[in-house]
Amino acid sequence: MTTISIGFIQFAPKLNNLASTIQTLEQLFQDYVDPTIDLLVLPELGNSGYNFPSPEVAWVSSETVTKSLFIDYLVGQAEKYNLHIVSGFNERSGDKLYNSAVLVGPTGYIGRYRKLHLFLNEKDFFEPGNLGLPIFDIGQAQIGMLVCFDWVFPEAWRVLALKGVDIICHPSNLVLPGLCQSTVPSHALMNHVYVITANRIGTEENLTFTGLSTIAGPTGQVLYQATQTNVEVGLVDVDLSEARDKAITARNDLFADRRVDVYGDLVS
Repeated sequence: MTTISIGFIQFAPKLNNLASTIQTLEQLFQDYVDPTIDLLVLPELGNSGYNFPSPEVAWVSSETVTKSLFIDYLVGQAEKYNLHIVSGFNERSGDKLYNSAVLVGPTGYIGRYRKLHLFLNEKDFFEPGNLGLPIFDIGQAQIGMLVCFDWVFPEAWRVLALKGVDIICHPSNLVLPGLCQSTVPSHALMNHVYVITANRIGTEENLTFTGLSTIAGPTGQVLYQATQTNVEVGLVDVDLSEARDKAITARNDLFADRRVDVYGDLVS
């Protein structure tokens, strides 16, 4: 048995106001986080907010991974509490923006994922992800990252599972009521992994975010689900050996029983 403590912070990043977002997070870390926690996931676009009124606002609220007050803050918290943190991140790279997720740990910035599947007006601000589906070793566990609307595409979840992840971290700003949150346990079941969907709350102009951040387990069980509207820190202890066991029955294995000889249409 390999048990670790995983969770999310459900809150409302402030649109184009990083100082306010960090102030909110600082209080939440002080009130709810301690060194017994191993992995925390924050919502999508945690450094910028989501519903940009213009490309100019999207740009000025972005940061590079090498010069980021937000990443520096997260690294400080990871070092203070000896944990790993995944957060959504409005990433500037050259003259382009990416809707990314970043991973940091006690020793600093580790890596990033760039959202593959852009939702609605995101296409006006961001480039589609170009880093594939990387996985990261955080010592006790192998993790992968997806961002929000990626949830619709089962291929992304399966690729991460086939690469050997134990946990998929899923920063989100969900606005379609309940759809993702009801589907995440199925993704967890079909890939025998843990999933942490960290959604946000609140409103930005015409968008209302749906909360219900969810932690699901390898047999499809909901281990923790937040409320729709409250700031919340959700934490559970999980046994990673359950994610590494791909047996469905005594004679069925999730991966060994795959019929890859007939799946060619998936990539056509």
